[in-house]
Amino acid sequence: MPTAIESRPRALVRASGGPRYAVALAVDALGTGLLRPFLLLYGVTVLGLSAPVTGIAMTAGIVVALACTPFVGRWLDRGARSTVVAASMLVRVAGVALLLAAPAGNVAMFTAAALFLGVGNQAWPAAHAALVATVAHGRERDAALAAGRALRNGGMGVGALLAIAFLTGGAGALQALAGVTGLAYSAAAALTWSVRLRAGTADAEAGEKVQGPPPKMRALLTANVVYTFCLNVPEIALPLVLVTQLDASPAWSAVVFIANTVMVVALQVPVTILTSRYRRRSVLALGGAVLAASYLGFLAASLLGHGWAAPAIVAVSLVCNLGEILYAGSATALVTALAPAHAMGRALARFQFSTGLGLAVSPAAITALAALGPVALWGGLAAATLAAAGAVAAERDRETPSVSPMGIERDRVQVPAGRSR
Repeated sequence: MPTAIESRPRALVRASGGPRYAVALAVDALGTGLLRPFLLLYGVTVLGLSAPVTGIAMTAGIVVALACTPFVGRWLDRGARSTVVAASMLVRVAGVALLLAAPAGNVAMFTAAALFLGVGNQAWPAAHAALVATVAHGRERDAALAAGRALRNGGMGVGALLAIAFLTGGAGALQALAGVTGLAYSAAAALTWSVRLRAGTADAEAGEKVQGPPPKMRALLTANVVYTFCLNVPEIALPLVLVTQLDASPAWSAVVFIANTVMVVALQVPVTILTSRYRRRSVLALGGAVLAASYLGFLAASLLGHGWAAPAIVAVSLVCNLGEILYAGSATALVTALAPAHAMGRALARFQFSTGLGLAVSPAAITALAALGPVALWGGLAAATLAAAGAVAAERDRETPSVSPMGIERDRVQVPAGRSR
């Protein structure tokens, strides 16, 4: 019989790792929001690097950081949980320290800082998902993952807004923001370390002999590279189209970003709970279809007159946000459902590698397509995303039953009558 989970904050906090871990996530997200959106500006304003050199250094750091994901997966499969999450935060402290220590014009130290920050950013999602998968099970786990994403987006949004308020201070303000970010990462790491959570100490090799190697998930991982483009649409594609092609005010780009953040914070958990009655793979395929439809909507909106195009694009962005919410609420949850316990870390690390790869290549791909016109940009994204959704729907993998410590399978989230969502 399916086990219900309450959607109230207290129940979700328990399922997500407990109060201290929730505070750690909030502090870490706040620090990330303070610096991450303005790292390029830091390199240009504080260190005096050119924008192309800064961008290349940041990209190199992200790409090289992807190489850490297999190590993270093996570490997680040895039972580590809160230690890996804390380490992902501490390595970003090292990145911030390098930023603060870098003299003007020093490309090498900025690249090294971007590498450390990239390693932390690539290691954190897999480590966090593995920690939640150890605490919660079945559809309870899905809701907990969704709550973590909503909390993180909210914290990053608040951090970004605070940072914007201080940007008028120039280079000194950016250095101060970097220092505060380092302190936030340190505090978050200390809180996470204090949780002291490990998975069972069963021998991973013995588990693999009995249950087999991690699932291949070839179609899912390939499709995920395309799906992740949606995460950069509000930050890269829409500002590019609105400002450079439609000559619209940058304020429209800010509206798109704020709407995305508010929707994720407000709807990620309710939508994940609402769709829990369906197969995760079906929800993920639906998310791809919604994203593809929104891309076609952007194409139609961009062909309108300049007076109507900007508000139409903002309206369509709400549909794109819904597709992103469906994707984010089902993709990682599907990986945790497919992976056996002894290989959870490696499966999540492979998934994070595909996510990181998509995030790394999408800026270049989006800007290249945009240069060819709206049909190439939005038509190309729609076709690729529809193909990815079809591949996800067609792949056949058996989800691993998720069993609670009491031996009860928990595969459905239901909101008890009388409790609000």
